[in-house]
Amino acid sequence: MLTPLILSGGSGTRLWPVSRRNLPKQFLSLAGNGPLFEQTVRRTRELPGVTAPIVVASEDHRFLAAEQLMEAGVQGATIILEPMARNTAPAIALGALHAVEKDPDAILLVLPADHLIGDTANFVDAVTRALPAAAAGWLVTFGIRPDRPETGFGYIRRGEELPEGGFRVERFVEKPDLPTAQSYLDDGGYDWNSGMFLFKAARYLEELAEHAPEMLAAVRAAHAAAKADLDFVRIDADLFARSPDDSIDYAVMEKTRRAAVLPVSCGWSDIGSWSALWLAGEHDADGNLREGDTLTVNAHGCLLRSHERHLIAAVGVDNLVVVSTPDATLVAHRDAAQDVKKVVDQLKASGRTEHSFHRVVRRPWGSYDSLEAGERFQVKRIMVKPGASLSLQKHHHRAEHWIVVSGTAEVTCDDKVFLLGENQSTYIPLGSVHRLRNPGKVSLELIEVQSGSYLGEDDIVRFDDVYGRA
Repeated sequence: MLTPLILSGGSGTRLWPVSRRNLPKQFLSLAGNGPLFEQTVRRTRELPGVTAPIVVASEDHRFLAAEQLMEAGVQGATIILEPMARNTAPAIALGALHAVEKDPDAILLVLPADHLIGDTANFVDAVTRALPAAAAGWLVTFGIRPDRPETGFGYIRRGEELPEGGFRVERFVEKPDLPTAQSYLDDGGYDWNSGMFLFKAARYLEELAEHAPEMLAAVRAAHAAAKADLDFVRIDADLFARSPDDSIDYAVMEKTRRAAVLPVSCGWSDIGSWSALWLAGEHDADGNLREGDTLTVNAHGCLLRSHERHLIAAVGVDNLVVVSTPDATLVAHRDAAQDVKKVVDQLKASGRTEHSFHRVVRRPWGSYDSLEAGERFQVKRIMVKPGASLSLQKHHHRAEHWIVVSGTAEVTCDDKVFLLGENQSTYIPLGSVHRLRNPGKVSLELIEVQSGSYLGEDDIVRFDDVYGRA
């Protein structure tokens, strides 16, 4: 059985302000057709003899992963929830332990959820050619044939050719400086380290037992104590926290004697920065990658990405990144795109929220958009999916006014339950136990006006919640 193991725990901080903690880049439409996570899932369906995927995702993103699996038409997938980030080696161990329970000979295809592959046919061919080596016990990584002296990737030096296909890994090389990267390109024997792998799940666990036994013990205990929750597998947080934080490269691939590499050219990009996205995109006659409402006059080599209701005009500039969202705008030189993470670090250090949340916040039941806020008031536009419901709840410090814009709302307020249609409104007093539900077949949209002494999202007491939140 060939089982895709999709790693979806990344935060994509270098793609701020579009990628944020509550909605990171893997769930966004940045390049190609649809969100990167969906593209990754759909790509695996092209493989022969493939089973439903195993997804390792953050607790915060569980409903995003489930929703996008459904959009991709995948049934029977397993979503394992990491209680905290512990890097790729423990995440893959969780998937491997789950896979061997179903099939002791399972072969895992490990894929980051946030990578772009432009040539699916070559990708499928590479995986197919790598299967004999994986079945023979090799831990295969896919090396991307370099087309430029890239300093942002690690490299793999190819060794002797293997009878099963591919090459033995001679050594892994850290991210080089530009002259060294050029020498690797000229040499022809180096490939980019893609972070994609193919191996037997049991073989990976054997390697962990040899090279990282403490990690394997912690992950095994956490997995054994896991509990099913709705459609998710919830890993024990206390036990998982005991695992060392390490990547598969450092924990296993650089230590094993059975590392193999299969070179492939498949239009791959890790979309690791705005400059990487510019390289992967389609440019206009002046070399600009433009999305949304944009205008250019004598601008060249720029990436311009506008929010749907915001015009960006670039005049007389070259090689800039300009990205606007409803609550933040980034202006950077393309060559400094890797430093965007430093902005996120400053936001965290100063206690701001723009690194975590968009103005539009997605929830399992729909979304809300914070339109305006001031002292003692806040205005939100709320969208509730057909058939969805918010939790039964109350607030200690605020009252709410609800005005239905479209659709039908079923309102619970203390001991009353009633319907509201378009242009109708109601008032939820401070301290009242209330719920909002959409009983209809179209989305419900309403305007909520909050007023009170404290308007934070943590002023909430939930009495009944089908989404498993506290």
